[in-house]
Amino acid sequence: MNQIEEMIKRACLSARTGDPLELAVEIMHNSEIPIHGPVHHILDGACFLTALHHAGLPFDLDAALDEMILRGQKMPGATCGQWGVCGSAASVGAALAIVHETGPLSSNEYYKDNLRCVARALEGIAEIGGPRCCKRNAYLSIMTAAEFVKERYGLEVPVHDVACEFSKENMQCIGANCPFFKETT
Repeated sequence: MNQIEEMIKRACLSARTGDPLELAVEIMHNSEIPIHGPVHHILDGACFLTALHHAGLPFDLDAALDEMILRGQKMPGATCGQWGVCGSAASVGAALAIVHETGPLSSNEYYKDNLRCVARALEGIAEIGGPRCCKRNAYLSIMTAAEFVKERYGLEVPVHDVACEFSKENMQCIGANCPFFKETT
C-alpha cells in the first residue's frame, strides 16, 4: 500500500460524513491526488464503501478498504478511452462486489446487481462523452451507485449536489457541457 492509498484509507476510516461525494471531494483536495488517474479506481469505491457502512450496512470497513485498494491497483489508467470501461464506474462496482462477497463464479442477484450498477454509471458517463475527466466521472459514478442502492435495497446513501471545484486544473475541461461545471472568476 503506497502513501496515497494509506491516506485514502485513513480518511475513510475517520470520516464523519455518510455522504460519499462530500468525502471524495475532501480527499480530492489533498495535493497528492492528481486531477486524473488510476487513484480514482480506488478513491471512488472507497468513498462509496464508507458511505454504505455509514448507512448501516454491516461489514468490516477496514478489511473492505484493504480489498478495494487491492482491486483498484489492478485497474490500469486510461481504461475509459482504451477499453471502454471507466475505472470510476468499475470502482463502485468493485465496492458492491466486496460487500456482496461475489466473485466470478457467483450466480445470484448480487452478481447481476454489481454489473447493473456499473452499466448505469457507464451509461451516464457515455452520455456526456469525452475527453475523460476523472472528477466528473467520480461524481457520476458515486451518484449513480447511491441511487442504485436506494432503488434496489432501500438503503439511503445521502449525496449532496456538487459543483466542480477542479475545472481550472483540468486542461481538457468541457466547461458548460459538464453538469458539474461552475463558473469561476
